[in-house]
Parts: sequence; structure tokens; C-alpha cells
Amino acid sequence: MKQLLAMAGTVLILTACANKEKDYDATGTFEATETVLSAEQSGTLLEFNVNEGDNLSSGQEVGIVDTTQIWLKIQQLEATKEVYQSQKPDTEKQIAATRQQLAKARMEEQRYRELVNDGAVPSKMLDDATSQVRVLQRQLDAQTSSLSTNTKALDKQMAATDVQVKQLRDQLRKCHVVTTAQGTVLEKYVECGEFVVAGKPLLKVADTENMFFRAYVTSSQLQTLKVGQKVKVMADYGEGQRKEYNGTISWISSHSEFTPKTILTDDERADLVYAMKVAFKNDGFAKIGMYGEVKF
Repeated sequence: MKQLLAMAGTVLILTACANKEKDYDATGTFEATETVLSAEQSGTLLEFNVNEGDNLSSGQEVGIVDTTQIWLKIQQLEATKEVYQSQKPDTEKQIAATRQQLAKARMEEQRYRELVNDGAVPSKMLDDATSQVRVLQRQLDAQTSSLSTNTKALDKQMAATDVQVKQLRDQLRKCHVVTTAQGTVLEKYVECGEFVVAGKPLLKVADTENMFFRAYVTSSQLQTLKVGQKVKVMADYGEGQRKEYNGTISWISSHSEFTPKTILTDDERADLVYAMKVAFKNDGFAKIGMYGEVKF
């Protein structure tokens, strides 16, 4: 008789537990936007002031790669530019003598024209004076063109040098390791003094303030959900300990998935689920990978 009463009590407890309504609609895990910061230049890492767990702000400088060779190249190019500048001809000074000769020849031409009109000298002398003016004019034009060509060539060489300097200054800027997003340092891959190459990961940062809760919902639940809807997210610490956050649905998958994906029986094929994300402000207690629930 005692055994029958014990069995009956067990059945009642199990039935009560089975009939107990869940206080959540879906389960899932917490995640955050993770960013890997990589080196943009190759060289020895002279400074790297960061540790795992540090909170970094966007645009914060955390390290520097050796800049010596790039700086020396900039100095060399700036000296080359000064050489080009010194080689530029002073056009006005170099054509001044020819201009003076041309002006004198024109005065002679005018004087002979007047003498020819008066019949004092033969016309051949006027022709010779006119020819001299034309020769000097051509010399002046040739000199001006040649000097202008030399000046333009040197200007282009100086402009090319400026472009090279800008490229090197950009490389110099990239030697400074600057964060591209705010967040907490999850992993640190290198140490100060190591030689790094461009593209090598230096650290991983996660935005643990603006986090997401990823869950999967059924097609029947999906019809009551939409992006922008306010929901409740609960972080599960185990043994009934939970912390609640106000969240907003930020994304719902446009295609369904089987759950679990490896089971393809007829019964399981009916269990289609849709991934969704809930954005919320974290107070520092919710951790990446922690399990939780969501209430719609």
C-alpha cells in the first residue's frame, strides 16, 4: 500500500511539473560584435599598451610600429624636392639679354624705315634690319619655350615627389595602432617587441555594452514577431538566478532552419525554426556565450 501511494505521489509531481507553464518563449545565447584589429605596416612593435580585459574607445592609440625607415625616406624625398626647386630656371633673367637686343633691333628697323622713306639710304638696309628683328624674335621664342618646358618638367618631378611623400606619410600614420571600434579586449595575440607584418592580427575587441541575444523561434511564434518589437531578455546564471534586460528585436532571419540540423526524419522536418537577434544595453553582467531566455 505504501508503495502505491509513493508511486501515485510521484506521478502527481511529474504531472504538475509537466503542466507548469514556462515563463519564457525561447532560449539562446548572448553574443557581441567582435572586431579584430590587425597591423597595417610591417616592423617591430615598439609599443603595445593593451591588456586583455581593458576597455578601449574608438580611435584610441594602443601601439606603434617602428617608423624609422619610413621617416628617413620622407627626409630623402624632401631633399630631392629642394634640388628640383633649385634647378628651376629664372626665365626673365635668362631672356633679358635677348629682349634687350630685340628692342634695339626694332629701334634700328624703325630708324632705317624713316631713312628709306626720306631716300637717304637704300631699302636693302631696311630689309637687313627687319631680318635681324625676325631672327632675334625667333631666338626669344625658342628660349622662352625651352625654359618653359624645363620648368614644367621640374614642376612635374616635384609634384611626383609630393605624391611619394604623401604615400609615405600615410604609411607613417598606419604605423600607429589605433582602434576602429569601442569595446573590451577579449584576446591579445602579440607582445611589445615582436616583429609584425601587415595584416597580422594584434587583438580582438568586443562591444560588450551594446550586446545581442540570439534565439530561435518556431513558425507559429514568428507570426507575432517583428523587427523593432520590445521584448524581455533574461540572463540565466543557473540555480534559478536570472537578470532581466529590456531589449528590441533587431533582426529576424528570412529563411528557416531544421533543428537539430543533423536530423532529417519526417517528424523533425516539421520543426522549422528562424534565427533572431535582440539588441539590448548590457550593464556588465551579461557575458558572451552565456545562456538565457527571451519573453515576447
